[in-house]
Amino acid sequence: MDKKKTSILSFLILLGLIYYSFNSQMPSYRTNFEISELDFSTDRALVQLKQISKKPHYVGSNENKIVRQYIINSLKQLGLSPEIQKGYILNERSGSMSKPINIIAKIEGSENGKSLLVFSHYDSALPSSMGASDAGSGVVTILESVRAYLAGGKQPKNDIIILFTDAEEIGLDGAKLFVRSHPLAKNVGIALNFEARGSAGPSSMIVETNYGNKNLIKSFIKANPDFPIASSLLYSIYKMLPNDTDSTILREEGDIDGLFFAFIGNHFDYHTAGDNINRIDKNSLKHQGSYLMSLLNYFADADLSLVKSEEDYVYTNFPILKMISYPFSWVMPLTWLSVFLFSVFICIGFFKNKLTFLEIFKGFIPFLLSIVFAFILGYFGWSIILRIYPHYQEILQGFTYNGYTYIAFFVSISLSFTWYMYSIFQKQITPANLMVAPITLWLIINILIAVNLKGGSYFIIPMYFVLISFLIHIINKENSYLIIHLLLSAPAIFIFSPLIETFPVGLGLKIIFVSTIFSVLVFGLLLSFISSFNSKKVLAQVFFIIGILFFIKAHLNNDFNQEQKKPNSLLYFQDIENKKSYWLTYDKVLDDWSKSFLGENPKNASSISLIPVRSKYKTQYSFGTIAPNESVPYLKPIVLKDSISENKRKVEFKLSPNKKSDVIQLYVDKETIFNSLAFNGMSIKNKLSYNKLNNRLLTYYVSESDSLEVSYETTINYNPTFTILEYSFDLSDNPWVKIKKRPEEMMPKPFVFNDAIVIKQRIFP
Repeated sequence: MDKKKTSILSFLILLGLIYYSFNSQMPSYRTNFEISELDFSTDRALVQLKQISKKPHYVGSNENKIVRQYIINSLKQLGLSPEIQKGYILNERSGSMSKPINIIAKIEGSENGKSLLVFSHYDSALPSSMGASDAGSGVVTILESVRAYLAGGKQPKNDIIILFTDAEEIGLDGAKLFVRSHPLAKNVGIALNFEARGSAGPSSMIVETNYGNKNLIKSFIKANPDFPIASSLLYSIYKMLPNDTDSTILREEGDIDGLFFAFIGNHFDYHTAGDNINRIDKNSLKHQGSYLMSLLNYFADADLSLVKSEEDYVYTNFPILKMISYPFSWVMPLTWLSVFLFSVFICIGFFKNKLTFLEIFKGFIPFLLSIVFAFILGYFGWSIILRIYPHYQEILQGFTYNGYTYIAFFVSISLSFTWYMYSIFQKQITPANLMVAPITLWLIINILIAVNLKGGSYFIIPMYFVLISFLIHIINKENSYLIIHLLLSAPAIFIFSPLIETFPVGLGLKIIFVSTIFSVLVFGLLLSFISSFNSKKVLAQVFFIIGILFFIKAHLNNDFNQEQKKPNSLLYFQDIENKKSYWLTYDKVLDDWSKSFLGENPKNASSISLIPVRSKYKTQYSFGTIAPNESVPYLKPIVLKDSISENKRKVEFKLSPNKKSDVIQLYVDKETIFNSLAFNGMSIKNKLSYNKLNNRLLTYYVSESDSLEVSYETTINYNPTFTILEYSFDLSDNPWVKIKKRPEEMMPKPFVFNDAIVIKQRIFP
């Protein structure tokens, strides 16, 4: 085969390998209601998900109660005896309180070893998420997997505890209630948690442990799931970030090891009204089911007393092999061995006159210039796009509906520039000399990883294959064995290609520069065969055109519509003391619907006397305007006790909702000094928690129309003033404040208290 045909074939194989690196990550869904009763059925799970995700079912809501009863009935149909666990949880660190209602069932084991816990949460994010993916997908994955397991008629050796927690979305309170007060929590050996942070994509496994991960990883590999997606890089990064899941609570408060499974694709649906059954990726749901069926069958009979370990493992998924793992103790030897081999090969190259200092130096020029360009393009390019399309800022997750198209655009333009740079030097530098620059930089990266982020040290694996390719170039004729060089590049393609997409999907398009730089770095590892392509300038033009086409596609898809709804916000805020009411919004770019309330030129919200909002992305009110002063019922405090003894004043008062009330926030001046403080009989133990940032004392999530009882003790001559904010998420459906319905191309903004009537009052108990 002549060189031109070989190059074309190599390029086509390269595209095939890249496609396979993505396509092999999870199973493909096919409609099949006739699947065996012993197997997980995605269709059967979807039938249940349709019931669970009809409406928002946040903690304390009436729909939350309906979903809870549906789950209870489903467990009973499986022959189990579910129980309810409920109680107050006071979180002093966040200043919040709720009454989660957990659902618990147990499959009796034949032996007395540690228990297996499988769990998810059934509440949705307030106030408007349907909770289909987060975490209805986890609920139905467990229900359908347990059904399939029980259909086999085999009794497990270990007790299998099934837990559906409540109030996860407001502070992991259901998990706290379980681990702190339920007796079954004391004997859990391992916990499997199923979650979602988007509505699509492969589900990744992350380890939760206070110890080493060795035995957990070995067990995961023995369970042999069909499509494992896991890496110690994600594990290491996860431990460094302030991530909180129910699994975190079990680990921190119960010393319970766990495996946590979640998919994060289509991040723009996370916590929104778009998290509904019509948007969930059926492949993702099937992936979750494939995990749990394998793990359930394995851990039901495994010795769960052996999952703890002092040793950590490096691990990553890999096509065909499924998983690769080895001890942390191998990290430094493997790293320095690669450096040693590279040094030896360099010496051989100089000895055989295949390498020269001048050509090596020239080889660094296109590579480093490409990296610099990739950084500039990604870092500044996204900022420019936000200026061109300011409405993207309304998507608080930071990942737009056309986000995948933007990833393709940025990566294509980065690679276009890289192809062009190498086209300039293609006749001046041999492949062996060109390869020195990327190998050098990658080895430096691996040394840094080995020292600072050992979980990512599996990056060294592709380096050994690249070094073999480098050696072939040194000892053989240049540009020979093209297909062999391509195959030796396959590990780099399999391991690194998916990461180019994963970073901006998970962390937002603001870090698209990581993907552009990473794409150039991976390009460098493929130089062993693509350096022989004579049409680099043509490929540069092709990638540039592809990039422009992706940008045009993103532009044509930038507007909001019925499939890509605009998140917007509206609140009716009433100040009882000042007898004023306002329309408020968090939006930076107002639309026609919000302008119909706020007007064409609303005031900046900072001009209105408002208490700062506390939210995930630190979103604050943006605009406000005067609203009609409607007669909305509000809380009336009832003083239960007011006594003086030994120069101390003790007061108890109760706040009872006299209409639908979802959240009650209590504020007091930061300088207020309490001798003691309690809410619903639960005392705050840490006196530093008495005085919160922005004067916020407590956020109370109302369940079952419960009252909030506050008791405190102060000095005799001090009378604290409390400010109350009462939220009800019924702005669109209440008898007092009437608003017109949102257009179909809009939805409530997530991550903030929204679509709410807010009543502010001051009390002097």
